[in-house]
Amino acid sequence: METAAEPLPLHPQLAADPLVQRFEQHLRIERNASEHTVAAYMQDLAQFAAHAFGETAPPFNWLTPDRFTVRGFLVDCQKGGAAPATTRRKLAAVRAFYTYLIREGDAERNPCAGLRGPRLPRRLPDVLTVQQVEALLQAPLAELQARRERSGVPPPPIEAYAAWRDAAIFEVLYSTGARVAEAAALTRATVDLDGAVVRLRGKGRKERLGALGRPAVEALRQTLDFAAFIWPGSASPSSAVFLNLRGGPLTPRSIERQMKRWLAAAGLPPRLTPHKLRHSFATHLLEAGADLRSVQEMLGHASLSTTQIYTHVTVERLKEVYRQAHPRA
Repeated sequence: METAAEPLPLHPQLAADPLVQRFEQHLRIERNASEHTVAAYMQDLAQFAAHAFGETAPPFNWLTPDRFTVRGFLVDCQKGGAAPATTRRKLAAVRAFYTYLIREGDAERNPCAGLRGPRLPRRLPDVLTVQQVEALLQAPLAELQARRERSGVPPPPIEAYAAWRDAAIFEVLYSTGARVAEAAALTRATVDLDGAVVRLRGKGRKERLGALGRPAVEALRQTLDFAAFIWPGSASPSSAVFLNLRGGPLTPRSIERQMKRWLAAAGLPPRLTPHKLRHSFATHLLEAGADLRSVQEMLGHASLSTTQIYTHVTVERLKEVYRQAHPRA
């Protein structure tokens, strides 16, 4: 059954600071930020407070830090081994905090004004070929069929369920471009097999529709039917779609473990993860002529620039084909 995430406790160094307490509530209520984002921002602010105020006990005088304080904080982060993306997030957390203070009349200037985080290296995502995707999607049911042929009798319902479930997970990830956590969070109420769509809840709790292909619909139908037969209580609308073999919700980590198993069965590189199916979904759509804005909406990206990384993947592929096939390359 889907349950709301419990709010994480405020970082102890900031628990006595009223401005930070109000900012935390602003993140949760007004910005509808996820618990992961709230926890990360609170940790970032705690680190900034340690840099700016040293051993001073809260509540802190947040008006004293200036842009040189923030710049020194970023330098310390980088010297401490923080990745560029992590350092940029820490800057974003401090910037968002001061933006909030200015809005509330508790500060007049933002010490982050004019500062930029370290440049991010452009990393092209790993993408499976269409043939590799097909091999992965077919692996669970191929093994189920092979087991049936060896024994000469239908497999037990629990084994059939596990195979259809894993096939359905991979079909949903590739058919919709869902993040693994979004797929794990699906409930029966969010799946419309007749309409061939699922409702996905993404970052910031934003909802979007994901389209299902015919193989995904069939795999989901079999999964839900087997689950209802094995665990009758799982047929309620609030029940998770993907269950472990004890009838409880399957976790994203468990999905990753299952994928490792089927990658090996399909003879695919073990480094591949469920998120690579999301990358493959976007890249294959663009290669087939889908427009960037539509792919952005399907992925649930807030910014088009995030989606544009996949255009570089397709360009690199075109270059590789050219180098391999053209006589004058």
